[in-house]
Amino acid sequence: MIKNICCIGAGYVGGPTMAVIAQKCPHIKVTVVDLNQDRINAWNHEDLSLLPIYEPGLDTVVGEARGRNLFFSTEVDKAIDEADAIFISVNTPTKTYGVGKGMAADLKYIELCARQIARVAKSDKIVIEKSTLPVRTAQAIKDILDHTGNGVNFQILSNPEFLAEGTAIEDLFAPDRVLIGGDTSPEGQKAIQKLVDVYANWVNRDNILTTNVWSSELSKLTANAFLAQRVSSINAMSELCEKTGADVNEVAKAIGLDSRIGSKFLKSSVGFGGSCFQKDILNLVYIAKSYGLNEVADYWEQVIIMNDHQKRRFSKNIISTLYNTVSGKKIAFLGWAFKKDTNDTRESAAIYVADDLISEQANVAVFDPKVEADQIHFDLNYLETRSDSENKKYIAIESNGYDACKNAHAIAILTEWDEFKSYDWQKIYDNMLKPAFVFDGRNLLDGEKLEKIGFIYQAIGK
Repeated sequence: MIKNICCIGAGYVGGPTMAVIAQKCPHIKVTVVDLNQDRINAWNHEDLSLLPIYEPGLDTVVGEARGRNLFFSTEVDKAIDEADAIFISVNTPTKTYGVGKGMAADLKYIELCARQIARVAKSDKIVIEKSTLPVRTAQAIKDILDHTGNGVNFQILSNPEFLAEGTAIEDLFAPDRVLIGGDTSPEGQKAIQKLVDVYANWVNRDNILTTNVWSSELSKLTANAFLAQRVSSINAMSELCEKTGADVNEVAKAIGLDSRIGSKFLKSSVGFGGSCFQKDILNLVYIAKSYGLNEVADYWEQVIIMNDHQKRRFSKNIISTLYNTVSGKKIAFLGWAFKKDTNDTRESAAIYVADDLISEQANVAVFDPKVEADQIHFDLNYLETRSDSENKKYIAIESNGYDACKNAHAIAILTEWDEFKSYDWQKIYDNMLKPAFVFDGRNLLDGEKLEKIGFIYQAIGK
């Protein structure tokens, strides 16, 4: 039986996942460790509204379990030593250097975790991959752990997350499935069963799927690739709809009623973002190429190409509609996070649209209810298109949507925050320069109502 869990990594996956495990399993001590002291301090902050991650319901879960059986700490070695099971939940970004640059997953943090576990562990451990990893990474972890010479036995499991940011707590409370992959040996099967028993405290056992470790690793990449493919597919059709006079929302509804297709992930937008889709597809492309499967690689790479095209197309549409120049014009951005109900901005479409417009010397005013100004500046600087001082010359961060829109030539909706639907759009229109445009990158608003007020309204696919 697992009585003591350590999770290395207090980010978007590790923090919420461990908080729910601790809440649902009060008999298990759960310790989340991270080397980032500021992040750990935020997780331990008395004010639960200041947690480092915004996720609806997370504050309630953390508030119930923290200090009882949920702990956040920088004492990594101590937590590893005490744990029966160790979750590895560190970042696996796309490589920016060397072989596989721009496609392969950078596994340096995974290897560092494995080496630290190998150095510290004095008793048998179950090591669980929670990060999204290339298929057969478990073998690399096992090689490191099995050659420490200290006589400790390790079992490596793959337990990928299938969380959607913005609904992560709901997804953890009632998952479609929990996937656990492990070795087919008797020892591997015992380790799988121990982790099954943890999740079975609140998840129906019929929803807990066990596989071999390689199938589990590849299933995560495949799931994200299929979801991203649907987004790129409907976005590709959105451009055709604009040319032919069709309405992409009506097309999506029509095909979504086909039970073989279904309605999910058929909402056209300015493009998908987040930490997973692009990274995982690029990783899948790299793996396929490494096995000489060039046709497979080309197929999946097209999903990324289409997504990048959609972002740039949105920027070009704003420029062309505003009489082919946005120099000196104020463009209001409503939203910066890659989706609503999260403060995660990784690969957000807003970053790339802003970069395009700033390159045309537009003045961009941004409001997002959960994203801080420092993060917005960081995101733009990360692209390295121009200097920090030059970016700051063209971008302003506002504390509310009305100030962002005041005296603007146009509004671009980049995140589907619910609060934007409830705005007094007549008031916004009255305080904008005329003609006033709304570019709805998320198909969020009622275009007919906005046009009655006087806006010139454009949405993806219309």
